[in-house]
Amino acid sequence: MKAKREYRNREEVEVAVLDALVDRNEDGMTVFEIRSHVEADIDDLETALANLKEDGLIEASEGDHRTLITPDERVVPDPDEEVEEPSFVDKIIDRLPL
Repeated sequence: MKAKREYRNREEVEVAVLDALVDRNEDGMTVFEIRSHVEADIDDLETALANLKEDGLIEASEGDHRTLITPDERVVPDPDEEVEEPSFVDKIIDRLPL
């Protein structure tokens, strides 16, 4: 599962972090688990986590002697909601630097 479309217009690493967290929404993930799912160096990952935390899109909590990171509820798509795939034109527009 991927983060809601309105949260996908962010840096590539931030979107990858959100997608990984949405996949494990119930359990949360440690920084090490996120790092294993996101192809980015630790500095880029740290910056992405800081930006997402600052914007209120992720939360960190202590549990079982480790810090778990979870996505904010507004980032997680409703499983009953129909997912609309972007059209070919939408994909091209997203790639254009407008």
